[in-house]
Amino acid sequence: MKPASPLLERMREWTFALAGPGAQERLSRLTQKARNEYGVDPYGFDLDYAIGAIAPFLWLYKKYFRVQLHGMENVPRSGRFLLVGNHSGQLPLDAAMLGVACLMEMDPPRAVRALVEKWVPTLPFVSTYYARLGQVVGTPENCRRLLRADEALMVFPEGVRGLNKPWSQRYQLQDFGPGFLRLALETDSPIVPVGVVGAEEQAPNLFNLAFVARLLSMPAFPITPTGLPFPLPTRYHLWFGEPMRFGGSADDEDAVLAAKVEEVRGAVRGLLQRGLAERQGVFT
Repeated sequence: MKPASPLLERMREWTFALAGPGAQERLSRLTQKARNEYGVDPYGFDLDYAIGAIAPFLWLYKKYFRVQLHGMENVPRSGRFLLVGNHSGQLPLDAAMLGVACLMEMDPPRAVRALVEKWVPTLPFVSTYYARLGQVVGTPENCRRLLRADEALMVFPEGVRGLNKPWSQRYQLQDFGPGFLRLALETDSPIVPVGVVGAEEQAPNLFNLAFVARLLSMPAFPITPTGLPFPLPTRYHLWFGEPMRFGGSADDEDAVLAAKVEEVRGAVRGLLQRGLAERQGVFT
């Protein structure tokens, strides 16, 4: 394994300072499976790198978005599971805040692997950075292998439809595809629903420059009040529901799985409705 660079060491120190007393000892109990001689797993995940690189996101988590957790005790402390939630905000900062919460707030910590769209590996520099942080392209085979290794996956069944939806559709869940449900059935994995409140307002989508998106081979190019999807300091609330388990076959037709998919979607919707009803304000 290569020695850590001075920059990475400084970033790790920043992470521990932001996380507070006991963080270094707690994170030391998190072990990475299947490291090769370069310190990464088959997907490029590097735990030592991730703990350092998470520092800016931890600052956003604590100081900028001031994340509040609700029902964190529902997230399994061991074993495989699928964390399934709503997606919004133009930039995938909702995924980052969920990942930080599971890594920094749980004891023992959990490194939840986010699934990314197939176009992400085409992005220079960003693709390598994402891989080092543990994010993987959401192909069925990747998901099966990780769940069978008792990893935790973060899934947003709305995909980019949720991430880039316009302001007029805020907190309106888009359709959920059945892929996550098939994975849960095939690997006997519980589904933990999560509702993210606050991300919808971080970068309101006024309109989408579709022709620019096509030129850049991106799914969308939203224009926000700040001109670009720079996030506003909204307050995040993460609502975790009780784990859900389903019986049946992963090979069932989509129509057969539709009721189960809608049950999960309904659980996420319920968490969102509760979160919206209980929050005091967008920025407080």
